[in-house]
Amino acid sequence: MRLESPVKVTVRHAVVGGPRPLVCLPLVAGEQTDLLDQAEDLIRLKPDLLEWRVDAWNTIEDAAGIQAALSALRTAMGELPLIFTCRIHTEGGFKEIAQQVRLDMITAAVSSGQVDIVDVEMCNPPDFLQAVTTAAHDTGTRLILSHHNFESTPDEAVIVDMLSQAQQMGADIAKIAVMPGNYSDVLTLLNATLKARTGSVRIPMVAISMGARGRLTRLAGGLFGSDITYAVGRDASAPGQITIHELKQAMALVYD
Repeated sequence: MRLESPVKVTVRHAVVGGPRPLVCLPLVAGEQTDLLDQAEDLIRLKPDLLEWRVDAWNTIEDAAGIQAALSALRTAMGELPLIFTCRIHTEGGFKEIAQQVRLDMITAAVSSGQVDIVDVEMCNPPDFLQAVTTAAHDTGTRLILSHHNFESTPDEAVIVDMLSQAQQMGADIAKIAVMPGNYSDVLTLLNATLKARTGSVRIPMVAISMGARGRLTRLAGGLFGSDITYAVGRDASAPGQITIHELKQAMALVYD
């Protein structure tokens, strides 16, 4: 039996931190037609959540266009929960975007009430994080505070501390993704996840070891306390993602 989160987060029909880790698929599109075509395809694959990686958008400063696309996407998705992410370039974003543009875009999306979860990086300045947190709390949008390291895997204590820090900063869900240099690093991530789940972190978590070596964590991380895993529908949003069909088949053996 997997380790569930003491605190559950419910978004529409989905429970983050419950008996099964949830499967999220990324939407990676440059314009609205492609975004909606992708959404139509991915919805058929029956994920638990979709994540719109808006940092891949072609006209990133077209605020009205992004809001129109968000409205159309929300209509197409029905009751499927949506994560809204404009990833900062230094932590894996598709392009470099001015901080004020990112902040205005994120707060507008959250304030629209059409987003269920917003993911922002802990490395952002305090005023940036406060503005997003306030918008999220005002609309009932759930907040992921995340940290991504594409270079290495820190020590267990650092990983646990980052997850605990996200909780202390007001996250509803804490997230960390790291890059392993060897299989020992994968075990470090899993053991840190277990220590966080059985220790100070009470909220749902996402803990991922990226790349080919880390694929095991996308399948088995839920046994150690990770509550969302990311798969591939069309395009990957991070290295090491597995197709949803393969992931669901394997998860049926592990969690059913």
